[in-house]
Amino acid sequence: MSEINYVKKETFEQMKVELQHMKGVERPAASRAIAEAREKGDLKENAEYDAAKEAQGMLEAKIKQLEGIIATARIVDENTIDTSKVSILTKVTLTNLGTKKQVTYQIVSEKEADLKLGKISASSPIGRGLLGKAVGEMAEINVPAGIIKLKVENITA
Repeated sequence: MSEINYVKKETFEQMKVELQHMKGVERPAASRAIAEAREKGDLKENAEYDAAKEAQGMLEAKIKQLEGIIATARIVDENTIDTSKVSILTKVTLTNLGTKKQVTYQIVSEKEADLKLGKISASSPIGRGLLGKAVGEMAEINVPAGIIKLKVENITA
């Protein structure tokens, strides 16, 4: 059973463009590379052919994965986000009770996650631990480094 991927409309459109590019440009290029390598002789000893086949296989896997993400995507309108609790696409300001440092993260889908931009996946340990929490609540989250205690300070759209 596939999980639902919540994304913004812009991200959904970017994924569709990326998929079309892979199918319309990269897939034919991979087929041409295989055909060119095949023309160079014995396939048993043809490293170029093996590399081209492997590249094609990886491309097909990426296409299949992206098709799955698009098929299970649900577009979320940022204007209708409930900020009474942490949910997908909310920005949450947290205080790490161990270090007393404050950080702000936006909870996003796995496809949009980028820690450098302050975007964490809802399926990550921290994302899962924060979902459903309200302002003032504490979350004890088990991460690879141990258990961290975070206090929800603010939630915005």
